[in-house]
Amino acid sequence: MKVKRLPAFLLASLGALALLAPTAGQALAAGSGTAGPPPSVWYSADDLGTLGGTTSSASALDGDTVVGTSQLAGDATRHAFAYQLHSHTMTDLGTLGTSSQAVDVQGAYVVGTSALSDGGPVHAFAYSLPKHRMADIGTLGGSSADVAGISGRTVVGSSSLPGDTVAHAYAYDLNTRTMTDLGSLAGPAGSSSATAISGSIVVGTSTVPGAPGAARHGYAYDLTTRTMTDLGTLGGTYSTAHAVSGHTVVGQSRTAGDSDVHGYAYDLGTGIRTDLGPDLKIGQIVGGRTAAGSDSLVAFTFDLVTHTIVTIPGRGVTEVNAMTGNLLVGNIFAVNSFAYIYDVRTAVRTDLPSLGGLNSHAVQLNRAGVVVGSAALPPPDSHTANGPYHATVWRPHTG
Repeated sequence: MKVKRLPAFLLASLGALALLAPTAGQALAAGSGTAGPPPSVWYSADDLGTLGGTTSSASALDGDTVVGTSQLAGDATRHAFAYQLHSHTMTDLGTLGTSSQAVDVQGAYVVGTSALSDGGPVHAFAYSLPKHRMADIGTLGGSSADVAGISGRTVVGSSSLPGDTVAHAYAYDLNTRTMTDLGSLAGPAGSSSATAISGSIVVGTSTVPGAPGAARHGYAYDLTTRTMTDLGTLGGTYSTAHAVSGHTVVGQSRTAGDSDVHGYAYDLGTGIRTDLGPDLKIGQIVGGRTAAGSDSLVAFTFDLVTHTIVTIPGRGVTEVNAMTGNLLVGNIFAVNSFAYIYDVRTAVRTDLPSLGGLNSHAVQLNRAGVVVGSAALPPPDSHTANGPYHATVWRPHTG
């Protein structure tokens, strides 16, 4: 199951931690490792094109389908798209009003968000690929809702409640077309957001009872038992839950006295919380027995069984974005930014090519090692590093 992160607009309303964002100008040496010998796997880059506009980007893939967002002719607006790899066709998914963006895809459904009008509220949508139909999945009574991801026939995200002063996480059943309010750790008056779903487990962040307004804890909600578990903290007043795989949740937490921020992993089966340390304090992801994250400069993996930390080799500020099985993708920001794929088993990083420009950006991958994101076309002149960015699929080849 793919892991996605929450879009920013509702997370911000819940008082998420403000962490230093790396910039392309920050440079760093290769850390404690190198990129290793030439890998036996190499990647080709395929340009998926646009819906008639200048730029496009891919956000997720499942099976033969890649989804993302593209400018239309004239570049005045953007629409969600679905691209079929076997037929090389891009379909405009339309909107609920004026613009749309795709967030995730699984099986026959694409999920995303769409503006109802220019400058108006945003709603989440579910698009049926067989029926070629977009449906507004509604809200919990407020004016807006976002979407974090889809697992099976369940869509999760966050929605404002009546009055638009509080937001709650929700789960939407595509079979029954019903939206369930997941509540909060602080009860109906509290706030919560959903960031990811894997199987029947939804994770996110919530206010907590009897605590200052700024206090938040990560939670895990079991859709089968309809119970929300407080994941606690590493001693501080704040924690988040960023991703889930199987019974393992990862996120970040303030330490005792709110003196520092560390990553953590929480085992839902045993209730044991593991401190991942400051090396994994940003952008935690998880797959199997491996967690990954960064300290804002260097990215690392953490073996949840042996507690071994390994530096992901890089020659600039390195981030991780998504993980499936033993493979993860991310991006390195140096003089120029570029995408990479990293094999946890071999500790080999493979850089992903652009489409003729200098830069590329990876966001998601599947178990076959196919990666999606965006990459720059050739520059229009000798004074420019990149042309427009297009949605891109990177495919692995051996030999």
